[in-house]
Amino acid sequence: MIFGSQNISTYSKSNMFIWLTLAFQAGLLNMGGFLSCRSFVSHVTGFATLASLEIESGKFSHGFGLIAMLFAFLFGAMMSGVLVDLRLKLNKKPKYYLIFGFLFFITLLITVGGFNNLFGAYGNPLSDFRGYSLVTLLCFTCGVQNGTITLVSKSIVRTTHLTGITTDLGIGLVRVLNRKRLVNIENEGRANAMRIGIILFFIIGSLAGVPIFHKFEFRGFIFPCLISASLFAITFYFQVLRPRETHKS
Repeated sequence: MIFGSQNISTYSKSNMFIWLTLAFQAGLLNMGGFLSCRSFVSHVTGFATLASLEIESGKFSHGFGLIAMLFAFLFGAMMSGVLVDLRLKLNKKPKYYLIFGFLFFITLLITVGGFNNLFGAYGNPLSDFRGYSLVTLLCFTCGVQNGTITLVSKSIVRTTHLTGITTDLGIGLVRVLNRKRLVNIENEGRANAMRIGIILFFIIGSLAGVPIFHKFEFRGFIFPCLISASLFAITFYFQVLRPRETHKS
């Protein structure tokens, strides 16, 4: 993925590095959103459930705000489809540096907003446009990230939430425990190690986010911004400045 190849090696070291880093970043973003506005940012199932409850209770503004967050995640996934999936379908090299550049741009907007107190009072539940704008930007970021990694890994990996990856781990563990009776599961051990790594790095990112956002409040978003900036710089260097046409990762 770092080198922009069409031939995706699911368990390559470069891909694993990016996926674990993005899982860590997703943990940071989720914790930042929760501590800032009391809202998770990649839990689409929860948005749909809470929106239905709020609308039924007559709290239309909050209900429709939650629906807007769901659509922000959707539009983020669509962005990854434009920048990655369409190029893959057309047998062209995906420009992954554009994805990471876009993630850097959005997290930079969030960081600038944090430094300029644009998101309302820190720690207050969602109640006005400023809070909704923050969570919507975070949801969009997670949608772009999750859509891209889903495409690159051929739907094997998710990095912004743990439901799918934990389900896959449970199935994978059963396969490994019964490997003597099964065929074509040679990569299941590596896949399980990858899944455990993503879960751990998401949790580590969440744990790291607690002291970061307690201390820096909205300004804590500078940390995921720096992560996105680093991934953008790495992919831009290898895909634009020094492309390696024959690399398979």
